Amino acid sequence: MTKKRMKLGAFFHLPGHHVASWRYPSTAANRIFDLDYLTELAQTAERGKFDMIFFADTFGQTPSERLATEVLKLDPLIILSALAAVTKNIGLTATLTTTYNEPFQVARKFSAIDHLSKGRAAWNVVTSSNERESLLFGKAKHLEHAQRYERAEEFVDVVKKLWFSVEEEALVIDKEKGKFLDLEKVHPVNYEGEWFKVQGTLDSPATPQGHPVIVQAGSSEAGKELAAKTAEVIFTAWQTLEEAQAFYRDVKGRLAKYGRKPEDLKIMPGVFITVAKTEEEAIAKRKELNSYISPEIGLEYLSNFFGVDLTGYDAEAPLPESVEFNDKTNPQIRYTIIRTLAERKNLKTLREVYEHIAGGRGHREIVGTPAQIADQLEEWFLNEGADGFNVMSPTFPDGLHDIVELVIPELQRRGLFRTEYESNTLRGNLGLSVPVSPSKKQIQRAGK
Repeated sequence: MTKKRMKLGAFFHLPGHHVASWRYPSTAANRIFDLDYLTELAQTAERGKFDMIFFADTFGQTPSERLATEVLKLDPLIILSALAAVTKNIGLTATLTTTYNEPFQVARKFSAIDHLSKGRAAWNVVTSSNERESLLFGKAKHLEHAQRYERAEEFVDVVKKLWFSVEEEALVIDKEKGKFLDLEKVHPVNYEGEWFKVQGTLDSPATPQGHPVIVQAGSSEAGKELAAKTAEVIFTAWQTLEEAQAFYRDVKGRLAKYGRKPEDLKIMPGVFITVAKTEEEAIAKRKELNSYISPEIGLEYLSNFFGVDLTGYDAEAPLPESVEFNDKTNPQIRYTIIRTLAERKNLKTLREVYEHIAGGRGHREIVGTPAQIADQLEEWFLNEGADGFNVMSPTFPDGLHDIVELVIPELQRRGLFRTEYESNTLRGNLGLSVPVSPSKKQIQRAGK
């Protein structure tokens, strides 16, 4: 019997996940727009046998002198197109919002990436948590949380119909008979719902994976339901095994009502890892990174999670007693995680809080030796807290290199992680089944 192995994503947030990573001496902060550098990082992750590279994305934030690296970046889909040519096995995942795009655009872009990479693309479905994104698209008001998820559910439904509108077998290309396409296997979409009205077909056939892997990031009630219905991988943030287990059981328990099995969805919490050969060295490395956080950086950074401007506060001041958010339908999961973490760790001041979350942004943080880190990952993995992890490096390239050289071998030694890729496709490496094309009748069904 083959031993169950964890799935790992390499979360690329450049120049590093730590908020002050750009000030770290060895961080290549000046190369985040350099394709040669991005290629080096992707190939390092592939050498470590990671399942996928993952790019988050948000926009609408105003660059500041100190936090410019939080908001300046290249379009991740363009990056994936380039990395498809210089990698062979690793999955390529990018975030694209359902709130400020149209289904045809998204279906077409990810179909292209999946074809060019020979079956390694994944779409991270988000609904745009940043209210300021609306201003870039000429919208007077950002949709409320509940509306965004209603739109997202319909959006994914339409995208999947488009992905299957031209079956892979529709391409006959019979030169002797002069027949390029079998029209019996072309299924024009005729969809009319609450949010979208779409007619027509995609201009490319179904992809090598059937369709790109669907990823979702979110832990609200609406997010969990969307994941249970549509996602094949879910990224989430938890601090304790008990919290992770509760989420794991909750989401996996929702799958049956959608005709899905527990193994159809991989749950991969984020984990921020600072590793060194000795515990003392790892602690010192984390402490040095925190030493680069000025109060101005820390308070501005914390403001993004608390929904209020904290930049005028004294860093030694206590956390605000309460915060009022404009969108009453938004459960503010990340804010709640950070607030709870502060209470659990007895973090009294704003400085203590921003230093504690400076790398993980509310995700779990582990500092230690390869064995210590593997112990904690193994505990969650073997006790239904996770199917794997989305790994966050404190700095690039050194932080990623340390994880590949120190943590991965320890996981492999324990038989918890692959030594070679099982497949050339992301779906194959994740152990996900290939989706079956719905019938022509289902595709042409109008609305819900």
